[in-house]
Amino acid sequence: MIVEVKDLRFKYDDGTEALRGIDFSMDRGETIAFFGANGSGKTTFALHLNGLLRGEGKIQVAGLAVNDGNLQKIRQKVGLVLQDSDNQLFMPTVLEDVAFGPLAAGVEVREGERRAKDALERTGMLHKSGKAPYHLSAGEKKRVAIAGILAGDPELLILDEPTTFLDPPGQRSLQTLLSALPQAKILITHDIPFAASLTNQAVFFHQGRIAAKGNLREIVERFDWQALTTS
Repeated sequence: MIVEVKDLRFKYDDGTEALRGIDFSMDRGETIAFFGANGSGKTTFALHLNGLLRGEGKIQVAGLAVNDGNLQKIRQKVGLVLQDSDNQLFMPTVLEDVAFGPLAAGVEVREGERRAKDALERTGMLHKSGKAPYHLSAGEKKRVAIAGILAGDPELLILDEPTTFLDPPGQRSLQTLLSALPQAKILITHDIPFAASLTNQAVFFHQGRIAAKGNLREIVERFDWQALTTS
């Protein structure tokens, strides 16, 4: 197992009960789509997997309990790709941005640059290594953001609305990239065709609970299409 969660519960400071006893597991290398209306708990749950949020219950990722003592290791194993890549890219050049994570983790400069170049090559962005991130297209920014995560050699990728701001060619390019990556992947998305191009497994969140887990097409047919695609 790459992820195992037992009875996870979480309330926000305003009293909103966001997660109401979540049980969840996924295997190494597996890809699962997370569906559900806004506010159903998808992203709140995912943020618990790298310790950005802390609720009640048991969470184990890559064989490690998510607790204060393991947070640094957990965050190296779980890569979070944000919905808006502009929130993830902040260094003067693409190469510096992708190398930032390994260098911040204490990797020697030459090794950090090697990892960054390798990740950029894997994402087809090595030729943009000297460019400023703000000069890139939305699709290119997404690839660089993923490269920045891959440079840390994670075991699990969490992608929050990965097709946001991407035109159809950009979406196809991203699908090709993600399908070639061996890591386990969680796709938090309203884009059912995109999710179906990468996996046949899905989870449906409803009011802080997992209402269903199983075959993607069966879940789409079982639940109201509007509930799956609300944005």
